[in-house]
Amino acid sequence: MPRSADVTDETAALTGLDFDALAARIAQWGRELGFGAIGIADTDLAADEARLVSWLDAGRHGEMQYMAQHGVRRSRPAALVPGTLRVITARLDYWPADACDAQTVLADPTRAYVSRYALGRDYHKVLRARLQSLADRIAGEVGAFRYRVFTDSAPVLEVALGAKSGTGWRGKHTLLLTREGSYHFLGEIYTDLPLPVTPPASAHCGTCTACISACPTGAIVAPYELDARRCISYLTIELDGAIPETLRPLVGNRIYGCDDCQLACPWNRYAATAALSDFARVRNQLDDATLVELFAWTREMFEQRMEGSAIRRIGYERWLRNIAVALGNAPPGDAVTDALHSRADDPSALVREHVAWALEAQRRKRSVAN
Repeated sequence: MPRSADVTDETAALTGLDFDALAARIAQWGRELGFGAIGIADTDLAADEARLVSWLDAGRHGEMQYMAQHGVRRSRPAALVPGTLRVITARLDYWPADACDAQTVLADPTRAYVSRYALGRDYHKVLRARLQSLADRIAGEVGAFRYRVFTDSAPVLEVALGAKSGTGWRGKHTLLLTREGSYHFLGEIYTDLPLPVTPPASAHCGTCTACISACPTGAIVAPYELDARRCISYLTIELDGAIPETLRPLVGNRIYGCDDCQLACPWNRYAATAALSDFARVRNQLDDATLVELFAWTREMFEQRMEGSAIRRIGYERWLRNIAVALGNAPPGDAVTDALHSRADDPSALVREHVAWALEAQRRKRSVAN
């Protein structure tokens, strides 16, 4: 759980603070901690709540039941953390400059594509620790205050808060977008400090629909509207069970997440690269690995090599499921079919089913080739 501090008798001592000056120092401390931007939002998310409720009612959250269970707590910060008056928002760049070119990997169906945010360390731990350091700096300045730190770890409308606080705007792909692109992690500090809010940023998507056109599965059903049930990131990360057969050929060689909508965005031509070694350094050569070699990993190898990686949370079974689909989409070849046959009797029914589908896909390709 994120650490918190409660305000009791100290509240009176805070009333004499220069909150404008404090906000400026918070922004400076954030930059010193490596954040690309710091903003401050109020807690009025009524318009975003209406969008959230409509999205949930349409079932576009798929099997992410936690989205529905939390309901409007996600859009009401004070309902999640009583006493919250402001949300300090933070943005942290993650694009690994030295990783193999994303488009080159996507264009080679024998290689595995891993979303570039997951090539480094688990962002939850890194970002949370830096947000905690920022909260500690604030406490060192003002004394005890009430706060909670979040990094994709609770019902928080991160994009809405980021847009409201001026650290970016909501792109048509539904991600937070800036003139420096969208390759960044988001985090928040909920607090009762009455800090001055920062103005929202103006949107600069214009008439561009590149992200919508680039989505392999048509998951961006309209500008600013995503149907998670079709999204490859959802299918390869959030979905527990079988990937729908109609969508498997569209997954291509993407085994963990998908960056296509961001790769197509013109603003990402100006994207900043990761300043922190946690994200700048690629782990386990996952930027340029072949599907066959990754499919050969044992459970022990997966657990060991994915230690400290966001990928570990999907588990070994889903890891094999995803790679099996990608192998089914690969060009026919003995190495591919041998790899699939090696797991035809896997203990997991989920893996066996996807391997069987992949073998049949390979058989059909061989038949057409002959």
